[in-house]
Amino acid sequence: MTASYVPYKEVGARPHAIVDGPPLESTVLTLSHWPNDQTPVSLRRDTSTATVFAYLDAPEFHRAVDIVSNNHFDEDGLFSMFAFCYPELAPDYRASLEAGALAGDFGVVTNLDAARLCAVVEAFADPEQSPLSKRIFEMCEERRTEFFYHELLPLLPDFLEDLPGYEQYWHDPCEHLEFSQSLVASGRVEIEERPERDLAIVRIPDELPERTVRRYLNGEQAAVHPFAINSATRCNRIMRIYRGGFDLHYRYESWLRFVSWRPQLRVALEGLAERLNAVEDAPGTWRGEDVNEVIPRLWLDGSRRSSLAEERAVALVEDYLATAPAAWDPYDWHGNRDGDA
Repeated sequence: MTASYVPYKEVGARPHAIVDGPPLESTVLTLSHWPNDQTPVSLRRDTSTATVFAYLDAPEFHRAVDIVSNNHFDEDGLFSMFAFCYPELAPDYRASLEAGALAGDFGVVTNLDAARLCAVVEAFADPEQSPLSKRIFEMCEERRTEFFYHELLPLLPDFLEDLPGYEQYWHDPCEHLEFSQSLVASGRVEIEERPERDLAIVRIPDELPERTVRRYLNGEQAAVHPFAINSATRCNRIMRIYRGGFDLHYRYESWLRFVSWRPQLRVALEGLAERLNAVEDAPGTWRGEDVNEVIPRLWLDGSRRSSLAEERAVALVEDYLATAPAAWDPYDWHGNRDGDA
């Protein structure tokens, strides 16, 4: 049976499947890597896209549902939705979709076409680049999510078959990615791993300019493309040192029920911000985002440069990561079924 996409808030009491998101009360099948998912254990994979393909491979788990939904839109959501809605066509693109999901969610690039595919999806969801109707970007997030699925599900096979035809959307981000990969490979960008802390210290040359990078449908500034960093280290805590300052962020893998290995549990960044504020002499305030964010970040708000010498900054970060209690455990998650964490 082929299922059709229905917006998350419109499924109501009808039995349905959820891919790449949290289940509702009426959900009868969940195929997701979220911490509050109800996916059968034997089907769980690192990405929701791979989880859906595992489901397609296992007829004993198949359910007679004709509608499927998700509460958000991103690459993994799109690819897993496509696989569920088009079970006869999707296997032809399985390798590309699974590689694209790894790149989109985790910044892990196994081939350049996966990064290109993600760049096209991101561009179509970018109000400044998208060829889609501009009225989509005047809508609320729920309505945008609905329109993105309706518009991009039928376009996805063309993206996959004719990536060169969409070069205008992927050329610049992938040029940045390939250049960043060359910097990492040559050692100009140094990645020092501290595996006992699940920490990678990334030292970035000061002369590298920042460029706009789109991830999770948002733009950010980065001198080194995050895909190049995440593809070069498995460490889940990334400390970037650049132009006299530094920041720290968690990768998305530690928010999820990751399967292939377990990142160290997240500790609260607010406590580290307090420790840094106690010794920081530069103008500005250290701030730490909540661990429930996708990629929560610690940064010095109001100043590019920190007064702390690199060695001391690294020592403070390492000591805090070693001693602070876990603040987020996706493998022992207790919360509301509607996805509010």
